[in-house]
Amino acid sequence: MTALHTFAVSNVHGVAALSKRMTFGRSTKLVAYTLAALLAACSKSPPPPPPPTAVTAIKVVSHPVEITEDYVAQTEAVNTVEIRPRVGGVLDKQLTPDGSHVKHGQVLFVIDQQPFITALAQAKAQLAEAEASQQQAERDLARVRPLSSIDAVSQQELDAAIAKFDAGKASVAAGEAAVRTAELNLGYTTLTSPIDGVMGQAQLRVGGLVTANTTLLSTVYTTSPMYVSFSVSERRLLEWENEHGSASISRTDEPLPFHIFLADGSEYPYPAKLNFVDAAVDQRTGTLRMRVGVENPKEMLRAGQFARVRFVSRTVPNGIVVPQRAVLDLQGKNYTWIADRESKAQQRDLTMGPRVGADWLVSKGLEPGDVVIIDGAQRLKPGAPLRVQIVEPPPADSTPAPAKAGDAT
Repeated sequence: MTALHTFAVSNVHGVAALSKRMTFGRSTKLVAYTLAALLAACSKSPPPPPPPTAVTAIKVVSHPVEITEDYVAQTEAVNTVEIRPRVGGVLDKQLTPDGSHVKHGQVLFVIDQQPFITALAQAKAQLAEAEASQQQAERDLARVRPLSSIDAVSQQELDAAIAKFDAGKASVAAGEAAVRTAELNLGYTTLTSPIDGVMGQAQLRVGGLVTANTTLLSTVYTTSPMYVSFSVSERRLLEWENEHGSASISRTDEPLPFHIFLADGSEYPYPAKLNFVDAAVDQRTGTLRMRVGVENPKEMLRAGQFARVRFVSRTVPNGIVVPQRAVLDLQGKNYTWIADRESKAQQRDLTMGPRVGADWLVSKGLEPGDVVIIDGAQRLKPGAPLRVQIVEPPPADSTPAPAKAGDAT
């Protein structure tokens, strides 16, 4: 019995006597209320402890972890040829539909040939005229030369005959050149594909006027193999070279593991191999251009697509990873909640490494066997009792997010 209870019991008779002397109903009620409050206070017991907090946790295990880096990339054809005419005129025919596979030498377009056929005929006629004049000059020289030896004609007449003969030869040479030029121009009216590939969309329809060496008619792309280009910072390139022990990443003894992911997040099934590292850093962006080559037999890749290149930079043999939602931040420091052997909540400071998909590599702070709380840690306090449900950690999500045109390198 508490002191308060003793005080209340010992004063019951005094209070009763006092109540008899009271003549007002209010005073009687006040004394009764006071007595009831004293008796209720002494009957209270200590509050029960709070129930354990339900949380979800995982048990930490160590396993080899691949540290990967993703870079926004863009596909490009190994060879891209613009089809431009060497002569001007009216586009007469398009013999290959847009988007068709073409072979080297296949006819794509034909420019109206009639003006060039006429020009060739005229050049041949001028050549024939020049040849006739040259033959006449040759006969004249043959008659004059013997007469000059017996002084039957003057030296001036002989010189004139020789000059006329030489001029005839020059005219013939000029006529032959004009014929060859006309033949070339006529041949240029037929535009063929210089490579094997796929023809793009025609930029001018039949009947349109083309300008020599200016008008773009179409583009032919080589579809296999394909290039995938991306850029890395100068600092990261130096780290790569130090990690792989080579003066140049493009001359490593073993091919570096590059993986290509398409815009929908799926991995491209064919392996990629680094084949180009630019010789100079872009001063505007501070990055270095790199390129991998990949086969494209099914034409899944097309020039200009956005993709993502993944590079496995290193492997941690006994790495510990936890879901990113299990790591909390307080004033720049990372920590997590764990359940100790008595199923009570404890904070654990962490030193974090790089992110691995949806998880986070822990460099320091956790050991195999620790129980890390991943859900339900929002209102925990140190020492709070827990009701822990341990779940299997999900497999590491190694698929990157779909690449977008606006993503930064």
